[in-house]
Formats: sequence, structure tokens, C-alpha cells
Amino acid sequence: MITDKQILDALRGVMHPEIKHNLVELGMIKDVSIQDEKVSLTLALPFAEVPIKDDLVRMVKGVITKLDANLQVEVNLTEMSQKERAAFMGMAEGGPKPAQSANKITHVVAVLSGKGGVGKSSVAALLAVALRRQGKRVGVLDADITGPSIPKMFGLHEPPLMSPTGILPAETPGGIKVMSINLLLPSEDEAVIWRGPLISSAIKQFWNEVFWGELDCLIVDLPPGTSDASLTVMQSIPLSGVVLVTSPQDLAGMVVRKAARMAQHMGAPILGLVENMSYVTCPKCGEKIEIFGPSRAFHTALRLNVPLLGQLPLDPELSRRCDAGEVEDYPTEVFEPIAKQVMERVPVRKTTPIFP
Repeated sequence: MITDKQILDALRGVMHPEIKHNLVELGMIKDVSIQDEKVSLTLALPFAEVPIKDDLVRMVKGVITKLDANLQVEVNLTEMSQKERAAFMGMAEGGPKPAQSANKITHVVAVLSGKGGVGKSSVAALLAVALRRQGKRVGVLDADITGPSIPKMFGLHEPPLMSPTGILPAETPGGIKVMSINLLLPSEDEAVIWRGPLISSAIKQFWNEVFWGELDCLIVDLPPGTSDASLTVMQSIPLSGVVLVTSPQDLAGMVVRKAARMAQHMGAPILGLVENMSYVTCPKCGEKIEIFGPSRAFHTALRLNVPLLGQLPLDPELSRRCDAGEVEDYPTEVFEPIAKQVMERVPVRKTTPIFP
């Protein structure tokens, strides 16, 4: 008669394909029960739509039926709790990271704003599109874990695939590689209700375990403010520089100065400032209307002692393209000089991570 101890002992021999720990150590095996010749258990996944879940189920069933070919095996799937997922990711970080050593990324540029609502993610997306149109090999790491919007802008919905080297980022029609937590969720509307340590772990995984390959530039879309996520990026990823995004209101300028101070304290070079939503162009006469008041971009850049890279209009067409997942089809003529300046200003040396 097979016992639950025999089942667990057998499952200790099943190694996770991407992490050098067995499924029992990783806390993935739950609720083992045996009734007659039927074995039931629950396989806990860090995310509901892990790409290798079918492989894991197959491996679990295979090792149990080796104990007794007459056994019927039922594997139920569940998603880990926040605490369980944090423990799982903690063990995962201790394993080897072949993707990290295989990646060759020339520049890493973080896009940061002080407050939300200034169009930071759209600036990050446009920067990636403009660089791609200049012939650069480009990737986007969506580090805004609790408010990811990059996949929707690029029309990406399918979960990423796995390879022996690591997680394969999604790729846009234009050839931009993208990794975001939204690609791992069962629904794009699913809320990510995580505390800081788990958010930091996810960002580190996106850097260490995603096989980006060879890139000329990786754009990192940071969440607004100076919270754990931004701190993790600046402490864990070798940055070439930071692009600050603000809007004409003095309030936005005040808060972006806080973000700039953070970058300076962390030793990350500030490549320049972009003012978004600076004006609206009248469709009838072509006049530029400053609907949010006079621009404060030059004043803000002067106070920060950083270059003003450019001023972008508030354009309904950009909103429509982003909503439709067609940001790559948006004309980027106004953004081309900004992208060019960013690449001209990146220093040869990157920052040195405190916690690689």
C-alpha cells in the first residue's frame, strides 16, 4: 500500500525545470491524499498561468505512476498565496541564472516621474519605438508592477514562453522585446496586491531570469515616486542613466525634483527632462494652446541642472493608439530628437549595483 510519505519522497526527486530545487522544497506540493488506487494532490503555482504548468503536471504524474502503474493520479492546480509566492521567489533567487550571463545589454535607461498621471509609461513606450525605428535592438522592462500598462500599449496579451536559458520576453510586431507582470496574470484586469519585498523580487527576476539576448538599449518603465520598486532598480540593475518625465504644473515639477534627488543620491546619471502634455495643437489653426498653464520645463530643468530633452504635446491620437495596442504605429517625429539626445548622453560606464 502506497503511503503519502512515499509520494512526497518520490516528488522530492522532481526538480523544477528552471530552479535547482525540488517541488516539495519549493512549497509547490499540497494536500496529498490516497484513497484506494487514486492519488490526489494540489500543485501550487507562483502564478496561475505559468507557461510550464503542463510540464510540471506531467512530471508529477510520471514520478507517482512509477511507484505503482495502477495508480490513478489527480493533480489540482492552485495559485500560491502572497506569502508562499514570496518564499518561492526567495528560493528562486538563490539558484543559477543562465539568462543573466547570456544577456548582452549595452545601455539600460530608466524612465522615472515623481507623480502619476504625467505620461511616464507613454514616454517610455515612445522612447523604445523611436530607438527601434533608428535601427536599435530595444527591450522594455515594465517595472511598474502594481500598475503595468506597457503590454496593452503594444497590444501584447499572450504569456511569455520558456527556454533552457530563461523566460523569453514577448515581442511586438516591430521587434521590441517586452516583459511585464501583466503578461503573467490570468487577466489583464487582475490586481497585483503585493508588498514591497515581493515587488522587488519580481523586478530582480525580470532582470536576472529573462533572456533578453543582445540589446542596444533596455528601457525600464519605473512606477511613479521613490518607493521600493524604484529603489530596487537603482540598487540592483547597472543603469546607464535616468530620463525624468514631468508635466507643466508646478506640483508635478516639485514632485519630479524629489525623484531627481533620489537618482542623484543613488549615483544614477540623469540624462535629461521630458515635459509631457506641454500643449495642445489646435486642429483648425495650428496654434499651440497651453491648457495646463505656462510651461515650467526650463525652470525645472534649470533647478535640477539637467538638460531639457524636449516638450511633447497632449495628443488624442496617441491615447487612441495606446488604447488600441498600436503605439508602434504612432508617428514619432516629435520624439526622434529626444531619443537621439538620450543615446548621445548615456555615459560609457554604468552604475554599479549594490545588490546584484
